[in-house]
Amino acid sequence: MVVGIVGLGLIGGSFAKAYSNHDDHEVLGFDINEEIMKKAYEEKTISGELGRNNIVSCDLVLIALYPKDSVEYLKKMAPYISKDTMVIDCCGVKGYVCERCFPVAKEYGFTFVGGHPMAGRHYSGYDYSMKNMYSGASMVLVPHDLGDEKTIERAKQLLSPIKFGTFTVCDAKRHDSMIAFTSQMAHVVSNAYVKSPTARDHDGFSAGSYKDLTRVAWLNENMWTELFLENKDSLLTELNCFINSISEYRDAIEAEDADRLRNLLHDGKICKEEIDGI
Repeated sequence: MVVGIVGLGLIGGSFAKAYSNHDDHEVLGFDINEEIMKKAYEEKTISGELGRNNIVSCDLVLIALYPKDSVEYLKKMAPYISKDTMVIDCCGVKGYVCERCFPVAKEYGFTFVGGHPMAGRHYSGYDYSMKNMYSGASMVLVPHDLGDEKTIERAKQLLSPIKFGTFTVCDAKRHDSMIAFTSQMAHVVSNAYVKSPTARDHDGFSAGSYKDLTRVAWLNENMWTELFLENKDSLLTELNCFINSISEYRDAIEAEDADRLRNLLHDGKICKEEIDGI
């Protein structure tokens, strides 16, 4: 098939490398960074530049840009996209993107599906992209109609060369609610935690716990600012829950209430066992 990929950073670059690893797929790519385009050509990650003149030939177009840029790109390119093409975005929020992209796709007659590959790395950019980054990972799909099995199966088939381990199909509201908890909260907490003055003197006193909790403190502040604000309601729900919960621990410690503290810790342990196992 012919696959068009917009944005050749970590996410788009990994998709491009995975598809181009198969000789029977042609990958057309576009990135505003000319050096990245040059490198992608040299590494044979892409065989041509995706644009208005050839996007019509694509069976699949993957948009791996920030949410606002993804919406603007689709609006700009919509008149040139074939009715036979499926477009899938790769953004970390779905409500903002889908409510703007579904009407565009309907107007021009092609199919748009919201997407979110659940895989990543500590660093961003094309240089860190990998052909096997998504192997065994989950891919979230947000179709316009959850009952449209034909579209869902077509999306899975078009993505089959990537070797995702599972597909999760849901609506945009559920996606954004879950991502606020599983991803966005983790980045907020990690980023805030490492701001303690004590962190500067942790060398020699830290092990796995510190590393696990601070791994995602190093982030792309521009991307995450946009993602947080576009998922404001869901993220605030999780933040308020966390603030209320952690305040209970603080109050129990401040009051030297051993029984209360013990119960809080026990409850958290049981939650972890019930949700994820030991």
